[in-house]
Amino acid sequence: MLIGELSRRTGVRTHQLRYYEAQGLLEPRRAASGYREYTSDAVLTVTQIRRLLEAGLSTQEIGYLLPCATGAAPDLEPCPELLDTLRARMHGLDEHIDLLTRSRQVLHDFIDATEQRGVTANAVVSPPRCASPGR
Repeated sequence: MLIGELSRRTGVRTHQLRYYEAQGLLEPRRAASGYREYTSDAVLTVTQIRRLLEAGLSTQEIGYLLPCATGAAPDLEPCPELLDTLRARMHGLDEHIDLLTRSRQVLHDFIDATEQRGVTANAVVSPPRCASPGR
């Protein structure tokens, strides 16, 4: 099938399919005309790529894991170092979530302190004008 048909069958735009090819995740054959020709297996491969991207994996990580993928979920066969890669990614996500949680708490504290200060001042004194972002 041509790239347009693969795009229709998977719901993935053609430029994304070309990107997956450039990353070594898809390997179409080239017709004599130069058009990309995909086998019917490409539909499953694109589905697997999309699901792995949803898990927050990079295309480099996906390139490593894709040979271990079976089915549309995808299910993963226990290839060498597979769990290490997944656990490392999970650890990175956990660290990012922790950072975001701390940042959220600090912002919450700023909001609370600012609101409390406004209540304490009782709006008798005009608050200083703050410059808006970008000024």
